[in-house]
Order: sequence, then C-alpha cells, then structure tokens
Amino acid sequence: MQNKKWQFLNRCIVVGAVAVLVVSVSIMAGAQKLPGSRAAATAAPAGPHNWITPETSIERAADAGRHAHTNWVFGTVNGQIAQADAAGVGPLATVTHYETPSSMACVYKIPTNNGPCVPNINSPGGPQNGGWGAIAIVDAFDNPYAAGELATFDAHFGLPAANFVQVYANGNGSCTTPPFNAGWGLEESLDIEWAHVMAPKATIILVEACSNSYTDLLYAEAVAGNLVQNSYGGGDVTNSWGSGEFGGETAYDLYFGYYYPFKTAYFASAGDSGCGAAYPSSSPWLVSAGGTTVNRTATLAFHDESCWAGSGGGTSSQETYVTGFTGGNTGPWADYQYPIFGQSNRSTPDMSFNADPNSGVVVYDCAYASGTCHYYQVGGTSVSSPSLAGIVNNAANKLGTGHTNPTTGNGYYTAEEDNLLYSQLGAVAARSKNFYDVKTGSNGCAVGAGWDYCTGVGSPRALLGK
Repeated sequence: MQNKKWQFLNRCIVVGAVAVLVVSVSIMAGAQKLPGSRAAATAAPAGPHNWITPETSIERAADAGRHAHTNWVFGTVNGQIAQADAAGVGPLATVTHYETPSSMACVYKIPTNNGPCVPNINSPGGPQNGGWGAIAIVDAFDNPYAAGELATFDAHFGLPAANFVQVYANGNGSCTTPPFNAGWGLEESLDIEWAHVMAPKATIILVEACSNSYTDLLYAEAVAGNLVQNSYGGGDVTNSWGSGEFGGETAYDLYFGYYYPFKTAYFASAGDSGCGAAYPSSSPWLVSAGGTTVNRTATLAFHDESCWAGSGGGTSSQETYVTGFTGGNTGPWADYQYPIFGQSNRSTPDMSFNADPNSGVVVYDCAYASGTCHYYQVGGTSVSSPSLAGIVNNAANKLGTGHTNPTTGNGYYTAEEDNLLYSQLGAVAARSKNFYDVKTGSNGCAVGAGWDYCTGVGSPRALLGK
C-alpha cells in the first residue's frame, strides 16, 4: 500500500522537521503561571448553573461544508466552577457534579490514577503514566495562553508535566499567525488538557488552523497527520469541531486517516444537537465520539452513566455503502458496522465519554476572558473526542487506517480502531469488562442494550479493547 501525501503539503512540511513550528517546549510543573491563576479554586455559592453556549458552538445550516463550529458549553459563577449539584438529570435520587482528572480516571478505570474518586477541585490527582507517540489536536485560530494554561492545570492537579508543541498550520498561505478567538481558545484549552489527562506521556500537539473554514481546518488536519506519523511514529488526531452533513463531504474523508494511515487513529465529536449525524463525525475512517452523563449518589460516589440528551448520533445521509473503493463512504474496507446494519450508511457514534455540562469536566482557561484565568466546568462532545483519543493512545494498540501484512508486505486500507471496538459487540464477556453499556437516557434516538445512537458500543472501562 502506498502512503500517499499531498504535493502541496510536502512543500510545507519536511519529514522529521516542521516548517510551521512556533512553540516547542517541555513544560515544567508549576512553571509559567499566568495572570489570574490561583493555587486553589474557591467553590462557587450554591445556586443554579449558568450554562453559556458560546457563539462558536452555534450550529448554522448555512455553514455546513463551509465553516465548522465547536461542540462545548460551559458553566461559570463569578468566574468560578459552577459547583451547584443538579438534581434530576440522571436516574431518580442521583446528582451530577463537575468532574476532575482523578474522578474521571476513576470512573473510566485508567491505570496509575493516584487521586480521589470523588470530584474535588482542590484534591490533586490523575493518571501518572501511559501514552506514546503524539496526540494532535486540530482547532481553529490561536490561543496564545495555551502553554501556560496546560502548565498551571498540570501543577494544580499534580499531573506529570506535558511535552507540549504548538503549531501554526499556515503553510497554505491563509495567514501568518492565526488570529485570536475567545471561543475557540477555550476549546483548545479543553482539548489539550484532557488529552493530556488520559495519556500523560504522549506529546500533545496543538495544530491551529488560520480560521474555522473547512479549507483551513482540513489543511490543518493534513499537517496534524503528517506530524504525528512522520515526526512521532504515530499516535492519534482529535477534532472537537464539525457541522451538519453536506453534499460532497465524502471527498473530504481522505483527510481522516487515508493519507497518513500507519499507527495513527482519528477521532471527531459527534455533535451537541441531539439525534442526528454530523461531519466529520460520520467519516467512516475515524472514531465518532458520543456523550454520556455521569450520575452520582448524594455522597458523590459514582452511580452510573446515562445517555446525555445533547449527544449527537444518527445515520449519515451522505456516507452510503458502495462496493467500489472511493476513499470515502462505507464499504468492504470499512465494514465494522455490517453485523448491525448490513450494507448500509454509516451510523454514529462509535464510543462515548462524559459530555453533559451538568457533569462537565474542569478546564483551566485564560482565553475566554482574554487573559483573565479561571477554572470552568465544561461539557459537550468536545470533551469526548480528546479524552477518548487519550484513552486509546494510553492503550497503545497503535492502530490506524492502514494495515500491512508483515509476511508479504502487502497492505490495504481499513479502519483498524473501529474494527477493534466493534469486534467486541458479539463477545459479551469481553465487552462487559471493557465497556460500560449505557442503557438509560435519550438524545432523541432510542437508547438501550448494545450499540445505540447516543453512546455507540458504550463508554470505556480500563484499557483493554481500546
């Protein structure tokens, strides 16, 4: 199998050296504290959550195929964590609460977690080891605070210092330095922090597109894939952005693993608009990330996970089943859903993670308030994609979209990570150990035992089967 690359990309990036690199630092714990950062967070007064949907997360039909939006919502009370428990979100007599690195690692059974299972912003802890290669995060615009935010977040929660690289994907000539955007800035804070939480030893690469146009984001996708595969030997690429589906989207599927297929898996948020497919989540080459709600007891012990009402998921109108290889669509090369749907269109999501803002994760950000730094409670499937990418990276199965027979040297394209996830649906014992089967809640689609349109095969438990 030939590892295809674009000629225009090769002019901008040399294998092993990055022409667009602007920041490459090994961040030491506690270093580079930014204005407004705190050694400890102050709990917010009890009261209702004030959920804010930023302008960047508003879906506009006219943007489909032209511009992408983020998939996050956040809560803040006077700039602090929106800490008031929300009753009635999950099953009867449970509550939701913000989640921390150690509490999420406990729920998902991530090894080397050294912190408490009950979420407390001032109790440090989280995974201390695991991860390989690199996790590239593709986002739009520039967050000039990113390195300092990640350092402060790591120091506050006692996480290993991150090896962090920030890249301007400007080789297509759309910009020199991507402009600043507050909404995308917080998206980037979320993505880098939670990918690092789940895979502390993987290099975290923030690849910033010049804008949120599909032209610029897909160019950044190419930069990310090239870096991960050719400079770090593989890893994962995560995308917390998207739009509604659109005619001609299958031509873009090539960007999500086809060109850089070896040992690199791709991820995308399923969206925050409830039942319905979105792009690039519906590309058959990548792992579509759905959303759950983490429900806790009155003492904040873990109770269960349910489908988050906002989680995207549905059957694609564009990614049809074809028998002739096109680089897109489902077909014999991407048939992991065949046992469920037969020769049918692509359906999403594939796997899920906590995404409900009511059980949202803690994010340290300086971008949204333009230099004033706060801890926020953030939800949306923008949480799911980088977190799942981190878990898969931590599992170190090193699966991509290109498979080579070591004996013959012959190769072919196949969605290896999805093949692994779906192969466990028929193995009940393995699946029940490796995944939590979400059976309650609704996003407008039916949710129940086995695969569903909200959580896919389920939410992960430990690293086997990932």
